[in-house]
Amino acid sequence: QVQLVQSGGGSVQAGGSLRLSCAASTRTAVMAWFRQAPGKEREFVAVSSRFGGNAFYGDSVKGRFTISRDNAKNTLYLQMNRLEAEDTAVYYCAARQDFTDSGYATRTAYGYWGQGTQVTVSS
Repeated sequence: QVQLVQSGGGSVQAGGSLRLSCAASTRTAVMAWFRQAPGKEREFVAVSSRFGGNAFYGDSVKGRFTISRDNAKNTLYLQMNRLEAEDTAVYYCAARQDFTDSGYATRTAYGYWGQGTQVTVSS
């Protein structure tokens, strides 16, 4: 029911910054970012609810990445600072339309996914 269209991404040198966007076709309860590097499983990056406030991040990006959303535009953002070569991956946004007590850091929590966008960080 929810279409997610991503934009942003690209190539940047280590230490640089990049901003990703994800526009949803309708209101969502929870939206998140995941990433997947070659040979690795899809990794949780960050999550935010439509009510704002608390946001949670994967350990590898804490202090460097910031998740935010604009509910009026149904759009999710990921501001990535101090990028490292290890951040190179395809980044995906994800969404679900209801809340759950089962957690939000796993791929199975989300029924809707964006098309993915490549982020490449050169060392």
